[in-house]
Amino acid sequence: MHTVKVLTLDHFDSELPLPHYATEEAAGADIRASLPLDQREKGMVIPAGQRVLVPTGLAMEIPKGYEIQVRPRSGLSLKTSLMVVNSPGTIDSDYRGEVKIIMGNFGTEDFIVEHGERMAQLVLAPVHQARFIRENELGTTERGSGGFGSTGTK
Repeated sequence: MHTVKVLTLDHFDSELPLPHYATEEAAGADIRASLPLDQREKGMVIPAGQRVLVPTGLAMEIPKGYEIQVRPRSGLSLKTSLMVVNSPGTIDSDYRGEVKIIMGNFGTEDFIVEHGERMAQLVLAPVHQARFIRENELGTTERGSGGFGSTGTK
């Protein structure tokens, strides 16, 4: 098991747990909204059709050679109009700022994020960097340059 160091920021609610796995074999650790004091009672509004950054009050030191992927929680995506917009989002190992979740409201009504609500899940994943080189031609394949839908739907 790898270690991710977590720094709690000024607006982190110490009553909330750090990201944690809901079950022993879960791939993603749930992360919660930690709203500033002036928003905790009323919540944070995500207007219909809009995107917002949901604060978590956490910064992290991710091991070199890894990233943390921010992914939607399937229950939240199924039961509400919210989605993690840039899914999976990437938190690079050299980033030290606050982890914020880009949430979009794809519904027709405003959504209120409650303080402490589980907003996303975090997956620690290895990173393999590539060396990109210019070539004059590429090898051939059966698919070739066929794009979206080129292999059919059934």
